[in-house]
Amino acid sequence: MKQSNLKMITYVITISNIFPTTHKRKGEPTAFYSLILRKLKKHTIRGNYDLWKKRFDKINKGEACLSVRHWNGKPYNSTQSELLRLTKEDGIGIEKLDINLSPDTEFHFAFVERYYLDLKLLANNDGLEYEDFKNWFKGYDFSNPMAIIHFTNFRYN
Repeated sequence: MKQSNLKMITYVITISNIFPTTHKRKGEPTAFYSLILRKLKKHTIRGNYDLWKKRFDKINKGEACLSVRHWNGKPYNSTQSELLRLTKEDGIGIEKLDINLSPDTEFHFAFVERYYLDLKLLANNDGLEYEDFKNWFKGYDFSNPMAIIHFTNFRYN
C-alpha cells in the first residue's frame, strides 16, 4: 500500500480555565477540562457554524483533527497547551444550533438541526449551570447559527 505524504490539518478549540471577565463569576475556575475527561461536558458551543461545518467535513474524511487547548496565562496573551487531540475515531461531531430570544431578552428556546431542545439540558451538557450559561452568552448575536462541537459520539438527534 502506498503511504500518503499528506499532513493532517489541525483545528484548534481553546477552552477557558476560568470564567471570562464579562461573566458574573469572572476569575472562578470552570473545571471544563476535568468535565470533558469525565464526559460531563459533552460539547462546546461556537459561533460561525458554516466555518466549523467545513472543518468537520475534513475531520470526517480523516484529513483533519481537533486540538483541544487551554491558555497557560491570560487569554489571547499567553501560550496554549494541548489537552486533547481528537479525530473522527473519537466520535467527535457537529450539530447546527439556533437560539431564539424572547422579548424580555431571556433565552426562550433552541433548535438543534430543526429539533426543539431544552436549554437547561444544553447548558448542562456544555458544562454549565443554566444561569451561568445565560450569563456566558449574554449580549451574543444569535442571528446566525452556532456550532455545537461534540467531544464524543453524543448527539441531540
